[in-house]
Amino acid sequence: MHMQRYSSAAMKMMNFHRNFLALQTPTNPHVTNKACDVFINHRGVDTKRTIATLLYDHLSRLNLQPFLDNKNMKPGDKLFDNIDNAIKNCKVGITVFSPNYCKSYFCLHELALIMESKKKVIPIFCDIKPSQLALVNNRTVPDKDLERFKLAIEEAKNTVGLTFDSLKGNWSDVVTSASEIVIESLIEMKSEEK
Repeated sequence: MHMQRYSSAAMKMMNFHRNFLALQTPTNPHVTNKACDVFINHRGVDTKRTIATLLYDHLSRLNLQPFLDNKNMKPGDKLFDNIDNAIKNCKVGITVFSPNYCKSYFCLHELALIMESKKKVIPIFCDIKPSQLALVNNRTVPDKDLERFKLAIEEAKNTVGLTFDSLKGNWSDVVTSASEIVIESLIEMKSEEK
């Protein structure tokens, strides 16, 4: 009776959740060698306490398995091993671009690996425009990584994403929009497997 109030998109999401949960096995969130659904790539100083954590919590409540470094890793874990493994095994990558994003070797390494792994990428341009993304090389990026990082940034600039102005926007709206895109992407991937 109450189901008539839901749109077909909402019904599709609920059915996806039921089917997806049926396929899941209980997992320990600290074990990163298992596939995660969504890898959240972000610059901690800009977005860890805002959009990145809100996304992680929202996706978790939807019974998806997101990966966020401070939520999935524990002291003693090998940083690059765990993050690289999570990226290689994820289904979708969310990249939260922010003003200080391109200053971080770690962010750019993750972005390059996501792009090289041919993962579906959902960019969120938070307080930055795609045209403002540029490699900042203050001699901290090894020469061998310069070209990888430049290519990854260019690919990201040319990927349709969400834009968000933290001074004017509603955090809940961008988190909900990103989550809906993730769910639609996972549904498409699931249907392509059949």
